[in-house]
Formats: sequence, structure tokens, C-alpha cells
Amino acid sequence: MKRSSRVALLLLPSTAVVLMLLLPMLRLAAEGWGESVKEPFFTVWEDDFLKWRLLWSFTQAVLTCALAFIFGLPVAWVLARFEFPGRQLMLRLLMLPFVVPTLVAALGVLALWGPQGVFSQALGIDLQDTPWLLLYGNLFFNLCLVVRAGVDALGQVNAHCVAASRSLGATPWRAFWRVEWPVIAPWLTSSLCLVFLYCFSGFGLALVLGGQRYATLEVEIYTLVAYELKLAQASSLALWMLVLTGLVALAYAQVEKQLSVATRLQPIALRQPKTTLNWLAVFGSLAVLFFFCATPILAIVWRALLADSQAWAALLDAETLSALWNTLRFSAVALLIATVLGIAHALGTGTGRGSVVWRAAAYLPLIASPVTVAFGLLLLYPDWTASLSLLIAAYAVLAYPFVTKAMTAGLGSLPENLSQVARTLGANPLRTFWRVTLPLLSPALRRGMAFAAATSLGEFAVTLFLSRPEWTTLSTLIYQRLGKPGAVNLDTAMLLACVLMLLSVLVFVVIDAPKKGNESSR
Repeated sequence: MKRSSRVALLLLPSTAVVLMLLLPMLRLAAEGWGESVKEPFFTVWEDDFLKWRLLWSFTQAVLTCALAFIFGLPVAWVLARFEFPGRQLMLRLLMLPFVVPTLVAALGVLALWGPQGVFSQALGIDLQDTPWLLLYGNLFFNLCLVVRAGVDALGQVNAHCVAASRSLGATPWRAFWRVEWPVIAPWLTSSLCLVFLYCFSGFGLALVLGGQRYATLEVEIYTLVAYELKLAQASSLALWMLVLTGLVALAYAQVEKQLSVATRLQPIALRQPKTTLNWLAVFGSLAVLFFFCATPILAIVWRALLADSQAWAALLDAETLSALWNTLRFSAVALLIATVLGIAHALGTGTGRGSVVWRAAAYLPLIASPVTVAFGLLLLYPDWTASLSLLIAAYAVLAYPFVTKAMTAGLGSLPENLSQVARTLGANPLRTFWRVTLPLLSPALRRGMAFAAATSLGEFAVTLFLSRPEWTTLSTLIYQRLGKPGAVNLDTAMLLACVLMLLSVLVFVVIDAPKKGNESSR
């Protein structure tokens, strides 16, 4: 593709990012710096409380990465090396926790380990006001990412290389360390970078599970701006978040670029577990996935089934139906816009040397604080405060990186001669994209759209601040119910969480459902 065409394509997503992310961030920073504060960028290190918030936010993200690696790599190895009943279904279900909205995930953790949780009552353990609730919630939400990346990475190991090392006398462990590990390390690094970004800039989980002591920077920014009006401190925290997560996003983009290269190899064949140790490894891996990824979902369903008739009746009231309709229509429009932005960004980025910066730019919506962006939008566009267009635009900008990520990975794996052949046969660039490139990238595009749709359906932080009362969505309605006293409100929140979870899963499955003939390739 010509350079001028790429520049034109990048103009659309770049404009959206500048108007919806960069300018609001700068506006909020300017608002805070306009106060009589000396060197506001470094005020966080002069306040012990804010310094603790920053260090804890970084620490919990790093701890989650470490735990996800410790639990995820062995599970991935078992799923990638053994063939057993239910394996394909397990691989399909791996991404289920990730598409569950964060607020639903938080309720699932509370249903297990909260004051009235299933495990808390059975074991007599009170994890309230401890860091373990947030860490467990982070693992529920992100362990599947590491496992899935590990399975894909182990599928890239060349069987001939492993066989050669074993024939030269290498033990299984030495063959893994010297042959398999160099291949899978970049894949795992990529997934762990993504886990760090999600944990460090997460809002919903930290708001519900962190409590007063273990809340993260995102929650602190929300508190400083919404309740204390300390814009200088909030902007300082937001800028430090942007610096730290920006470095991680740049590293992630560089690793992703290296992985999006088509290779031909002979993968290691799956084998049936035969020995007792093999079966213990299989059952142990399934137990890990069940404990971290399945039990919170089952706990929500269980609590919902135990809800009384008043809570069930609330599902059909006007408030709930209105929230459901708002969630569906906002997400549908945002998905359409996000798809256009994602495709334009991916095609404009290309695979050249300079593409790393543009790849990193695509992840700005993931690393920017949604809370800070929301308040920045209110300050920058006061006349649009009650505008539905502003809310949906924020939805789309936050969701489009998933489409970009999937499309750039797909473009990098396509043979370059395909488009050249189409051009030599007389096809113009638009026809080449429509008839050649897009059909080949259809699975990647649908996968990116599925994640973008799930993100829009569960969006919470921006909706909390930009939405009007008549624009209440399911996520904000759940939060409102949690803030009201009484068992009925808690039961209603659990039921609404089930509805939102089922809706997200249904949309994800419908969009990402494999076409006939492509099942084997997935």
C-alpha cells in the first residue's frame, strides 16, 4: 500500500484518539497545574498516601503477572501436549472469563470470598479488606490470557528440533529449557504485558474488591476528582500512570510485531495421557482453571438462583428493561464505529519498521485512565456533557484497539504476494482488499469485533460519569443496586450480573462463531 494511502487511513483513528484521549488528558492536567502547586508531576512522591497508592497499583499488577505465569504455563503445557476428552471445549471456554465484564467478575469474587461468600462461610475465612480479593479477581480475569498464549506458543515449537535434542541425550526438562522456552518466551511476554496493563489501569475490580486500603490509582483518581476536587493530585497520578503503562504498551507492540510473522513448522503431535503422572497433570490443570476461572461464574449463578421473588420481579421492571435496551443500542453503534477505526488503523500501520510506534498508539485507549479521560471530556467539551454522541464515541475509542490488534496480527501473517497477484490481474486497491484481503482476515476481524463488543457491553468507568439517568446501562444499574442496603438489592445485583454475563457471552459466541470448514483451523 502506498504511503499516502496509509497516512490517509491513519488520519481517522488518529483524529479520534487525539480528540477523545490526548486532548482530554491534557485539559485535565492543565486544570490541575493551574492551581498553586509546585512541580505537580512529582507531588505524588511527596505524599505518603499517594505514593502508597502508586506503589500498590504497580505491585498488584506485577504480582498478578507472576501468579498468572506460575499457574498459567503448566496448564498451557498440558493443554498443548495432551489429547483428552473435552480438550477442544476447554480451549473454546478459555476466553470466557475475559469477556465477562469486570463488574460481573468482581461480584463473582464477592459471591465466593465476600462476607457472605460460599467459601468464606464454609471455611470460616474473612478476606474482606485484604489484598487477596483483588489478586484473585485479577487472576480470574487474566489467567486465561496467559494460558491461551501459552497454548498458541507451544504450538509453534518445531517437533523436529525437540526430537533432535532428545536424540542427543537431552532430558525432557533440558529440551524444554533449551528448545521450547526460547520459542514461547515472546508469546508469554506479550500476554503478561497485556495482563499488566489491564491490572494496573483496571477500575471495576479495584473499586469493588480493593476496599479503602487496597484501592488502585484508578480508584484514587476517581475519588480525588469526583469527591475531593483535587485536580492537581489527580492529574499527577494520571500522568504517572500514562508514563508507566506507555512504556509497557511500547514493549508489547514491539513483541507483537515480532510474533506476527508467518512460519512453517511441524508442530509436536498431541498424545494420550497414559501414566498416572500424566492424568494427575491433566486433572490438576483442570482444577486450576476451575478454581480461578469457573467458580466465580458458578457462584454468581448460584446466588442468583437463590434470590427471592422480589429480586426476580425486578428483572422485568421498567428500569431494568430500559438499562438493557441502552446497553444493546450503545454497544451496537460503538461496535460499528470501533470496527471502522480498527480496520483503518491496522491497514494504515502496515508491517514496516516504523509500524511499532503506530502499533503502540493503538493501545493508548487501553493504557489511559478511563476515569481521567471521562473527566477530561467533561472539562474539554462542556457543551457536550449531556450528549449521547460523546458517550458512544468514548465507547468506540476504548473498544477499537481489540479490532486493531487482531487485524494487525492477521495482516502480518499474510503472504505479501497475494495482493501483488491481485494487482497484476487488474484489481485496484479497494477491490483487492474486498475480494482478497478481507476474506482471509475474516476470522481475525470477527475475533477482534467479539472482544470489542464484550468491552462495550461491560463498559463501566466512562458510563459512570458521562451517562445521564435515562441512559443507565446494566453495569451502572448493578453498581447502583450494590450501593443500596438490603438483601433484595444484593440479590437483584447478582441477577443483573447474570444477565449481563450471559449477554456478553452470547454476543461473543455469535460474532466469533467459526464458519463451516474453518473449525479445524481454529
